Amino acid sequence: MGRAGLYSQIIFLVIVLWIVTGFYGTEAFYTFSIIFSSIVLEALPFMLLGTLMGGFVEVFLSREKLISLLPASPKKAIIFSAFLGILLPVCECAIVPVVRKFLQKGMPLGAAVAFLLGGPIVNPLVFSSTFVAYSFSWEIAGLRTLSGVGIAICIGMLIDSCITKDQALVPKPSSGPSCGCHSPDCGHNHSDLSSAGFRQKLGAAFSHGALDFYDIARFLIIGAFIAAALQTIVPRQAILSVLTGEITAIPLMMGLAIVLNLCSEADAFIAASFAPLGIGLAAQMAFMVLGPMLDIKLVIMYTSVFTRKMIMLLVSFILIFVFTAMVFMEVVT
Repeated sequence: MGRAGLYSQIIFLVIVLWIVTGFYGTEAFYTFSIIFSSIVLEALPFMLLGTLMGGFVEVFLSREKLISLLPASPKKAIIFSAFLGILLPVCECAIVPVVRKFLQKGMPLGAAVAFLLGGPIVNPLVFSSTFVAYSFSWEIAGLRTLSGVGIAICIGMLIDSCITKDQALVPKPSSGPSCGCHSPDCGHNHSDLSSAGFRQKLGAAFSHGALDFYDIARFLIIGAFIAAALQTIVPRQAILSVLTGEITAIPLMMGLAIVLNLCSEADAFIAASFAPLGIGLAAQMAFMVLGPMLDIKLVIMYTSVFTRKMIMLLVSFILIFVFTAMVFMEVVT
C-alpha cells in the first residue's frame, strides 16, 4: 500500500468516528446505517465467492492453460471473453478479483475488460432475475443481455487499442510472490505446486482467496460508505421528481444506478418498479446495463487493479456507450 493509500484510509476512519460520535441516534444515522449494511451484506457473499474463485484460478489454472482457452485472434478473444460469464457466473461484486487473477495469468487487457463488463450481465442468474422481474419477458431479458455484451465487446476492443497493459494495471507492491504477500518471509509456500497433491493445492487456493478478500474488501467498505452517505443526503423522492422526459430520463437513471450500488442479480426488480411511474424502457435498460459495469463501489474496487488513467478511460467509455445505445433504443422503438 502506498503512502497516499494509507493516508486516505486514516482519513476515512476519522470521518467514520466523526459520524458515529456526532450523529449517533439521529434519523439520518439510522438511515445511513441501514443502507450501508445492506450494500455490504449484499455484496460480501458474492465477493467472497469471487475471491475463492480467483484463488482456484491462481492454483489450478496455469497461464498456459488460460491462454490456450482463448482464441488466437485478439478480437475473437474479446468476443469470447464477453460471454465467459455464462461459464463463470459471478456478479459485479465478485468479478473484480477474478479479473485481477486473469490479468496476472496473462489474459490480454481487452479480453479482461470485456469479461469484467459483460460477465455480470450474461450471468444466467442475472438473466433469470430479469426474466422474472419483467413478467417472464424473453424480449426484455434478451435485450439486456445483448446490450450489455455488445457494449462490453466495443469497450474491450477500444481499450485494447488505446492503452497498453503496463499503463493500465497498478504495479505490484513488490517483486515478491504472487500471492499478495509483501515479504518473502510471509510463511506461505511459493514453490511450484504442479507436483503437489490435491489437498495441498486446495489449501493454497483458499489461502490465495483469503489474501485477495482481505486486499479488496476494504475498497468495498469505502465504496459502500460513500454510496450510503449520498443516498442519505439526497432523498430518493427528489431523484424521482426529476425523472421526466424520454431522453432526459436516461442519464438520470444512469446516475441512479451509479449511486444505488445494487447487485446485478437484484437490480432488475428495482428497474421494473419504475415502469408504473412512467419511466421508459430505454431508461430502465440504462439502469440495468450500467449498474453492473459502473457504480461507486466498483470504481473504488477498480483502484485495486487499474491505474487512474485506465479508470478514467474505462468510466468515460462506459458512460458514452451506454448513453448512446439507450438513446438509440429510445429513438428506434
